[in-house]
Amino acid sequence: MACICRYCKNIQTEQLFETIDIFQNKWAICKCNICNAFFISPEPKQDQLKLAYDYAYYGECENKFIFSVEKFIDYFRRRKAKYIASLIPENAKVLDLGCGNGRFLRHLSTFGNYDLHGLEIEGASAERACKIKEIKLRVKSLKQNDYPDSSFDVITLFHVFEHIDNPKETLVIIKNILKKDGLLVVSFPNIAGWQAKIFKGKWYHLDPPRHLFFLDSVDFINVMEGFGFILVQKNWFSFEQNPYGWIQSCLNLMCNKREVLYERLKGNNSYAPEYRTFNIFFQKLFFIFTLPFFILLDIAESVFGKSATVRLTFRKK
Repeated sequence: MACICRYCKNIQTEQLFETIDIFQNKWAICKCNICNAFFISPEPKQDQLKLAYDYAYYGECENKFIFSVEKFIDYFRRRKAKYIASLIPENAKVLDLGCGNGRFLRHLSTFGNYDLHGLEIEGASAERACKIKEIKLRVKSLKQNDYPDSSFDVITLFHVFEHIDNPKETLVIIKNILKKDGLLVVSFPNIAGWQAKIFKGKWYHLDPPRHLFFLDSVDFINVMEGFGFILVQKNWFSFEQNPYGWIQSCLNLMCNKREVLYERLKGNNSYAPEYRTFNIFFQKLFFIFTLPFFILLDIAESVFGKSATVRLTFRKK
């Protein structure tokens, strides 16, 4: 049976390789020969997505990750907030699509007097974001007429676009609710990067079945230009995302199950209980001793535009 492209709905597609999720379900990664989109097949069922986004995904503690990891990630949330603050005027209206626990927007509030809005699907992250008084939060997926046209000065999607089941329709909505000369900042996995090419189905950033859809940066830029956007900045280096992508992908090659260390860093000790304390200790040692090398490798892949993730900043004409 032909795979149907999740972006352009064409059936002229080809299967590239297979992958397995943390629940041991098998998926195919396919590519559209018309729009060059990569996507997961078959389309995940609602019960599969519900399981994929259960409370274990969001972390079973107060935060998504254990304390030390959460502090590390929070540092990068603040850096992203500082970057956004450098681009926008005082009193700017900001929408963070897929705002997670809301801490990026909370950090942004410390850099100026902004009108902060967040959108997050139901779950533990939304419950955490509800506690942040600086955010006007909606717990839902983005739909037409959620916001008036030309509402926002900047819209951000940090590793959210690949989760969306209607990417083309979402881009239309974003274009409509963003003001003229408004900014769109989006980051996503780079399916054309070295990690994706080397590890294929074991690549950490595939994250099936949650990551439904991928475009490489060149095709995404072309799509956005078609929607009337101009590329302002492209950033390949991400100390937060890319070195760990190398590490976890290597571990995925060594293990029968994927993302074992990642799940432990979320405090999810019920996942893959067959991996005993010694094995987890070995994986942590692998992380510690290989991290410097993979940071250097990330610098190299960033120079060539082949890193595991990319952040693009656009301005609406």
